[in-house]
Amino acid sequence: MNKTSSLLGRFGALMLLALASAASQAQLSIEIVGAGADRIPVAVPDFTGERIISQALSTVVRADLERSGLFRMVDAAGQSVAESASVAYGEWKSRGADALVAGTVTMGGDGRYETRFRLHDVQKQATLGGQAYAHTSGQLRATAHRISDYVYEKLTGERGVFSTRIAYVVKSTGRYELQIADADGMNAQSALASREPIISPTWSPDGSKLAYVSFEAKKPIVYVHDLASGRRHVAANFKGSNSAPAWSPDGKKLAVVLTKDGGSQVFTVNSDGSGVHRVGSSGGIDTEPQFSPDGQWIYFTSDRGGSPQIYRLPSAGGSAQRVTFEGTYNVTPRLSPDGKHMAYVSRNSGRFQITLMDLTNQQTQVLTDSSKDESPSFAPNGRMILYATEVGGRGVLAAVSTNGRVKQKLSVQAADIREPSWGSFAK
Repeated sequence: MNKTSSLLGRFGALMLLALASAASQAQLSIEIVGAGADRIPVAVPDFTGERIISQALSTVVRADLERSGLFRMVDAAGQSVAESASVAYGEWKSRGADALVAGTVTMGGDGRYETRFRLHDVQKQATLGGQAYAHTSGQLRATAHRISDYVYEKLTGERGVFSTRIAYVVKSTGRYELQIADADGMNAQSALASREPIISPTWSPDGSKLAYVSFEAKKPIVYVHDLASGRRHVAANFKGSNSAPAWSPDGKKLAVVLTKDGGSQVFTVNSDGSGVHRVGSSGGIDTEPQFSPDGQWIYFTSDRGGSPQIYRLPSAGGSAQRVTFEGTYNVTPRLSPDGKHMAYVSRNSGRFQITLMDLTNQQTQVLTDSSKDESPSFAPNGRMILYATEVGGRGVLAAVSTNGRVKQKLSVQAADIREPSWGSFAK
């Protein structure tokens, strides 16, 4: 490695950290307000090698695992442990660790970095595996999230979601922004800004596009926005209202709510805007459609029975079946990735709360203790539900685990945040 490359790499890393600090006021800040019982104790000492980068990487990994509510960080007492080092299992066991993450960061002559890490089972005194990633200083957080995903999957048996993204709408004075951020709220970027409302963003199954409703033409119109190119096209702009887009599992169609025939009814349309097809019919208001993961059903909210309840009908069209029967107000159905559970908003003693239904036995559980919840969205592994709520008269995002034990609050200073949508697994 030449001296100039080394200096440039370190300078880039310092600038990255400084910019991250300066931008923190505009980022989502996450507060853990509840954690799961029986958390796995994990030690993540600082990685060895390039000091600034290695410390930043291990800090993000620790924050990821801690935030999940499934892990408890074991104090590494300022130690650094290299990926290739012989592990003193007895020492880490005495500190209470069940697992240990050891890593090393080296810099190449081209200014890029290689991060190698290894995960150890302290109790069994065995190595569970490891990986090596090449990256730039600008890809530091993305690399750390990949490490966290690896550790999460090895220790829990299910995929981690640290490398996924979330979308949400930020409202400030006279301005609406559709923003996209990492799952930890960092690296927020604006996909669209408007003086008119933006609502109902939803990710395509492959994570490359967002469908949403914009009022910039003084009426609700459904757009599909390609995130890589920044280009977008109209998917539904019929007479009246066009709203509530939801992707089919194959990404070829959208379920939308149109009033072009006089009432609020559910239709499907190809993602390019062609092939509109009505799939439901009632004398009431039908809205908030959501495809089941197998694509066979569309769940939706309707007041056809007198009060808002959740129904489903075959996605090709047919008769609707009522799904919710408890209470007089149940709206916004969202299916878990495996199709076994449905999250929705129910009204309980005047409070609007996130509720989970087991679709096999219709058992329900209220997951939140707040009073103005809306817009639930499952993480792609089905473990957490992201939603919007209100604290102190201001919209914030929150997340709750499907067992109700892990709770988080996400907020941005001096802004209203609404309409969250959790993206798919990183490709």
